[in-house]
Amino acid sequence: MDVAAAEDWIRAHVTPVGPIETEHERPWATLFRVPLANRVAWFKACAPVQAFEPRLTAELFARYPDRVAEVLAYDEERRWLLLADAGTPIGAFGNPPEAWLVALPLYAELQRAEAAHMHDHLAHGVPDLRVATLSARYDDLLQRELPLERKETDRLHALASRFAELCGELAAHDIPETVQHDDLHMKNVYAQGEHLRVLDWGDSSISHPFVSLVVTFRFLEKVTKLLPGDPWFARLRDAYLKPWGPGFEAVFALAMRVGTLAHAIAWLRQRDHLLATERPEFDRGFAIVLRRAIAQNL
Repeated sequence: MDVAAAEDWIRAHVTPVGPIETEHERPWATLFRVPLANRVAWFKACAPVQAFEPRLTAELFARYPDRVAEVLAYDEERRWLLLADAGTPIGAFGNPPEAWLVALPLYAELQRAEAAHMHDHLAHGVPDLRVATLSARYDDLLQRELPLERKETDRLHALASRFAELCGELAAHDIPETVQHDDLHMKNVYAQGEHLRVLDWGDSSISHPFVSLVVTFRFLEKVTKLLPGDPWFARLRDAYLKPWGPGFEAVFALAMRVGTLAHAIAWLRQRDHLLATERPEFDRGFAIVLRRAIAQNL
């Protein structure tokens, strides 16, 4: 990235009152902190693997300014995004389920409305993980060298036919596919006053909406230490499903099973764009995702 050009672009849209500093660099994006007179702005330069993110974020903000971070500017061609500060991640408060009780219905409303824009998002590069594509993508997963032991890869192979059946069952319910964040956890939902906003749409895809909660629930177990049978999970499921209407509890359970494997498939997109030296660290997390998917589908 041309840092000087990026800083010139930033200054064309806001007036920094101090040095623009690198917050972090990742294989998929670089983030700059931009100090302003009365707040902070954030500049994100996306790698080609998530080139769709600036436009997608801007489109979502235009339609849902109360639940997506404010977009100050974006450059689709250069994959640049300038955001207003959105407050504090709810992880700073311990990832409380009470916050998700508020956030999940808002997110579901966004998903329902955004189904009308599905084809436009696909045309602008948002990854296609619609249920009809997942069985073939699972076959592709099985051809990869995965960070698992042999007995674990054998289990994945054994699940192939059942996964195809589950995808067929899920597709039969005819719930509209739409944007799903696929990284919906406590570091990507921010609180600012009474507002909760979802950030970092770079892992998004067009898929079954309900599978978004695979990640949410995983981190409620991991960080908040909720046990799998904790009543909070049913309560949060019901809050999320309310905008969709009654009677979707069984479909949600099916989507969560499919979603654990769909989430593992989605990791391949980032993995395929990594340098060989970057893969070992990435694969530590990837192995956790794969093992969780196996465990929840046996």
